[in-house]
Amino acid sequence: MKSGGRQMVMGALLLAVPVVSYFLVFGPQNAEISRAKQEIGLKRDMLERLQAETARNADLERANGMIGVRLEQIESRLPSGKEVDRVIRQVSQLAIDAGLSPPAMSSSRPVSAALYKEQPLELETYGDFEGFYRFLQSIERLPRVTRVPDMKVVRDTKNDGFMKVEFTLSIYFRDGDDASSKGAKS
Repeated sequence: MKSGGRQMVMGALLLAVPVVSYFLVFGPQNAEISRAKQEIGLKRDMLERLQAETARNADLERANGMIGVRLEQIESRLPSGKEVDRVIRQVSQLAIDAGLSPPAMSSSRPVSAALYKEQPLELETYGDFEGFYRFLQSIERLPRVTRVPDMKVVRDTKNDGFMKVEFTLSIYFRDGDDASSKGAKS
């Protein structure tokens, strides 16, 4: 019986070693592995979000570069304050070339428009519709930034097909004294 008791104790000991090792060694290691896997998953998610954000930043940089190039193109179309007179003479010549009467012009004070200035010109001219249409097309083709914010067309009752046109032509320009326009060029 002694050997049977020893065998039982030895069998119980053999069964107890894996159970005890599970609770003392493998269980804590499994818990640590689970925590490490969870942490790795969180870090992977964070890494994916950072990569997406970095890709978006690169897209934003590219878009900002394209906007900067486009802005430089538009700024190159803005005359300096000294060149506005030349643009006014050019507009007058375009009206005459289109077959309109030389426009009567009056200008008001330049108005600040964002970083630039806007010179509104009140123009009055007379001619036929086709001539006025050619004149407006010529204004559109000018290499300068202009707009026509208001226009009044009155039909000539005495002369069929002719009209008197009063409109405001705004010419945008860089103010030569403005430090922001100097900074924008460099």
